[in-house]
Amino acid sequence: MKRETLLARHAVDRAVHALETSQDVAFDRRRFFRVGTGSLAAALLSACGLAGSDRAERVIANVSRKNESVERWLLRHTSMNHVTPGSVTAGKRFPTYFISDIVPVWDANVEKWELEVGGLVQRPMRLDLTALAGLPRTRQRVDHFCVEGWNAVAEFTGVRVSELARLAGARPEAQFVDFRSFDDGYHESWDMESAMHPQTLVVFAKDGEALTPPYGAPARVHSPVKLGYKNTKYLTKVVFMAERNGGYWTDNGYEWYGGT
Repeated sequence: MKRETLLARHAVDRAVHALETSQDVAFDRRRFFRVGTGSLAAALLSACGLAGSDRAERVIANVSRKNESVERWLLRHTSMNHVTPGSVTAGKRFPTYFISDIVPVWDANVEKWELEVGGLVQRPMRLDLTALAGLPRTRQRVDHFCVEGWNAVAEFTGVRVSELARLAGARPEAQFVDFRSFDDGYHESWDMESAMHPQTLVVFAKDGEALTPPYGAPARVHSPVKLGYKNTKYLTKVVFMAERNGGYWTDNGYEWYGGT
């Protein structure tokens, strides 16, 4: 085994131990994925003496691939999310988020909103809101997990992404899905397994009412198997791909997989 790989692994062990034994804050999986990535990277560069070296990116990329493999195993999405008994639906207290300067609002007077489903599919589709709502729908009361450590409960109604994949005829080589929006170009890509989870929806209603702009109208992605920043709001495109790309937050250092 190469010396740099051994040093990298020792650095990972030390960084994880530091996070687990911290006296300042509680340690949980979401905090690990938020704080751990940067901490581990810094530890790797320091411990391996690679800062400023052309080997730095190779080492971090290698460890990141191994970490993601472990994460996929730890967070296998083979079970369904069930909210804690007695949990109260957040309602209007459900936090809102967007990156535009003001709440993004689709102006139907200028252009009719449609959801484009394309990429590696046999039958590309464009669905207006009526057509989307007319597909087999799922209503589920689930958790929404934020990378900051909190969660909120809401009832979402929408169409399973797996149903869109079936209707569009996603091709076998499609291993990733990119969800794109009109919120200043916001997008996030997912692994196919998470996108096909039965609780991953393209949502058009929240708590029994049509989505409003603060919550991502006309449609958004939501799934309890991914952290909130992976759940693209103000959706315009679902693109099936052979290779993954990044996303608004993942391009800025957040963990790509983002599983819960």
